Amino acid sequence: MTTVNGAANATGAIEKGLGELAVKETPTTNDAANDSEDVENSAGENADGKDGAAKKKKNKKRNKKKKKKTGAGAAGQSETLSVPVSQLFPNNSYPEGQICEYVDDNKYRTTSEEMRAKDHLNEQQLFDLRRGAEVHREVRQNVRQRIKPGMDLTTIAEMIENGTRSLVEVNGLEAGIGFPTGLSINHCAAHFTPNAGDHVVLQKDDVLKVDFGVQVNGNIVDSAFTMAWNERYDPLLQAVKDATNTGVREAGIDVRLGDIGAAIQEVMESYEIELDGKTTNIKSIRNLCGHNIGPYLIHSGKSVPIVANHDQTRMEEGELFAIETFGTTGNGFVQEEGPCSHYAKIGGEHMSPRIPSAKKLLQTITKNFGTLPFCRRYLDRLGESHYYLGLKSLVDSGIVNSYPPLCDVKGSYTAQSEHTFILRPTVKEVLSRGDDY
Repeated sequence: MTTVNGAANATGAIEKGLGELAVKETPTTNDAANDSEDVENSAGENADGKDGAAKKKKNKKRNKKKKKKTGAGAAGQSETLSVPVSQLFPNNSYPEGQICEYVDDNKYRTTSEEMRAKDHLNEQQLFDLRRGAEVHREVRQNVRQRIKPGMDLTTIAEMIENGTRSLVEVNGLEAGIGFPTGLSINHCAAHFTPNAGDHVVLQKDDVLKVDFGVQVNGNIVDSAFTMAWNERYDPLLQAVKDATNTGVREAGIDVRLGDIGAAIQEVMESYEIELDGKTTNIKSIRNLCGHNIGPYLIHSGKSVPIVANHDQTRMEEGELFAIETFGTTGNGFVQEEGPCSHYAKIGGEHMSPRIPSAKKLLQTITKNFGTLPFCRRYLDRLGESHYYLGLKSLVDSGIVNSYPPLCDVKGSYTAQSEHTFILRPTVKEVLSRGDDY
């Protein structure tokens, strides 16, 4: 799920400067995920090969590494996503994510006995995150085979959400969906999920962003990918993959957020795409960004820009982050557009609502979602009805936040790529990495 900087729910401007990167980290050969990063980062090999539609301006090749099968391991998983991952990986034996050793001033962490001891203190959180990450991998690898033009977006959303509930063994706030499934098309970059009665049919020429999350004991894994069925969009999809991998690679303990944004922007805007005979430079969407994640909080205070700025805030040991990048053929700036579907209760104490319907709805929200984001379909699923005025009252009272769809200019195309990682005391672990991306 996306953090907004700028016009919609602005938290600050991203405008200036290309910083010097403070800390870099190099991935170790943990599993097939390393190969995924190398393949995605060697974008020139992919972007140049699709009917000459577009070329990457900066073509840097990296050596490929031999793949080692991991995750989605789940040789025993059914086609209908019915086998919980806890049965496939008993005793918390979930696969590690991609392991990246620290370098330079933080290199000592990998072998430090003190850091290893601190790492052991967080074992349960890692088990929870790896469980959520494995659910995400298995669900997405399944649905990527099944999502096709001609499908209704509600069908796609429910396919993803029902698979997630089944594999994570949904249990109230202890385990379940991290936030509503984002299914944003074309110029809409984020925060669209169908409401009841919406009948949006996926078309062959659409560019679809799929953004969903899994939570276990409030530990959220947030990852997203983009799908298209027309090869002309390949450079756009490759640009966001490469940009996200760059952000993940540059991230680390003590790294400045503004420096990560500068690195992401440089890679993203090195791409161009040819559409209808016109060559367009791909832009980062400057008022969207990644974010850190807290217990039951998808956005926990820090924002990771995807363009250069002067933010000197640093990443810290133990923090959980989602690096997500958005590329566009449009203006590079999103605004709120269309009916809202995403909501989340604001943490902390609140005055009791005066309107009875709002008071009743708040009890339902608190019991079932806490501070996790939810959508109107989820309220429908719980049997709530005639709740719109109560929901509006909660938003107007500052008890619940609304997150309308975020869109660039009509006629443009946007793409998204996202990974979640944790800055462990000893290593950086990219939890959501898989054989697919």
